[in-house]
Amino acid sequence: MTDFEPVLLANKTKDRSWTLTVYESGGGYQTLRQVLRHKSPQDVTKAVEASGLRGRGGAGYPTALKWSFLPMDHPGPFYMCANADESEPGTFCNRVQLECDPHQVLEGIILSCYATRIRRAYIFLRYEYHLAYQRLEDAIKEAYAAGYLGSNIAGSDFSLDIFVHRGAGAYICGEETGLLASIEGKRPYPRSKPPFPTSRGLFGKPTVINNVETLACVVHILQRGEEWFRSIGTPPPPEDPKELGSFGPKIFSLSGHVNRPGVYELPLGIPCRDLIERHGGGVWKGRRAKAVVVGGISTGILSCHELDTPLDFVGPVRAGCLGLGTGGVIVLDETFPIVELMYNGCRFFAHESCGQCTPCREGVPYAFQIVEAIRGGRGRLVDLDTLLEISQNIGITPGTTICGLADGAAWIVKTCVNKFREELEDYIRRTNPTGYKRRLPLGTIMLPPGVPAGIKTRFPKTLPPQGTSALSRSSQETGGN
Repeated sequence: MTDFEPVLLANKTKDRSWTLTVYESGGGYQTLRQVLRHKSPQDVTKAVEASGLRGRGGAGYPTALKWSFLPMDHPGPFYMCANADESEPGTFCNRVQLECDPHQVLEGIILSCYATRIRRAYIFLRYEYHLAYQRLEDAIKEAYAAGYLGSNIAGSDFSLDIFVHRGAGAYICGEETGLLASIEGKRPYPRSKPPFPTSRGLFGKPTVINNVETLACVVHILQRGEEWFRSIGTPPPPEDPKELGSFGPKIFSLSGHVNRPGVYELPLGIPCRDLIERHGGGVWKGRRAKAVVVGGISTGILSCHELDTPLDFVGPVRAGCLGLGTGGVIVLDETFPIVELMYNGCRFFAHESCGQCTPCREGVPYAFQIVEAIRGGRGRLVDLDTLLEISQNIGITPGTTICGLADGAAWIVKTCVNKFREELEDYIRRTNPTGYKRRLPLGTIMLPPGVPAGIKTRFPKTLPPQGTSALSRSSQETGGN
């Protein structure tokens, strides 16, 4: 760990690191020249496969395996989409890469397109990344002028054009089929799979979609060798032969209650505690950590007793989280209420749901309403069980939605409730001392006095004041339910 040398962020501290002159002075594009002269596309794919490179965008899917799904007998054209949407809260790895070293990303895209025989690539960029967009556009112009893009790159018979597409600021565009729909000018609704993008993707043609950090790793695999890449990270555990291992460097974005927030390139498998204390300078104000969002809020949280969890593709799953995610680590100190984390997470996912799938469209806002009621002093102990029930029945994992947005909303809820139930129950008792034992479902309208219990009614005895929501109205009528 002590002799690890960053490669993905090696140019970050250099003056004008985003320019072609600086990138070439450090050996930039030399790997591309060597590959185009001496290696075939199959050689590149085999090297990436041997390295064990897995996607850095959240799912951790083997990169070379995804490339292999492109149909060999298809007449084309094929497309490459580099995903730089990065709308996961707490994540800013791609932004720093594109602002500080866009040419490294471009070289990775060119090499990956060469390996997959792709002649046209799109970079899907989050719209709010204004500086990254400007520097990326400037880098593309420099690459065209230097002969690294366009026809007959570096004197070879390989040609490639790259275009930047700025998304409209929707979290759902991070899902690969939602991303494709956005590039095509459509509303970014994810679609059911199969067919997968490698069979039917952008404009109905076979398409490879990779995260920009994943593509940048390709440069260093081909430059330094697959054995070098596999020497970094953690091998698969002996007791699980199906696990693929977690190899190579990873960029972690560290934020929250730490003394030195920022981006840190480290080997996969670093313990979460080391990231916080050795690189982040520890928890601020001399406090202790209560919880840590391990890889963006969609992955769930680690408790203070789980900080030795290795940050790789296996560790967070064993600790009850969805996975490593994007590597967006958020530290919460001992004074931060867990109910606030749940509130912010549920509010975000309820706002970002595209509404296409009923379990997500209805379940995520309903979970937010429950958490909002708890936070506002109208919670009941039974609400925690309702939240767990919702979280177990929405998302790809139980097979009820097209994309994983609902899974993200579920995991932040279930990890908060399961790991901090005692704190949440205490909060409910303190803030709703007269109603925390009630069991009526949230939003239930009680029958007016004198109405027999067997008669159902949809309306209260008196109309609520103008502007009062149905949720607050029902809560008032049930005495804080």
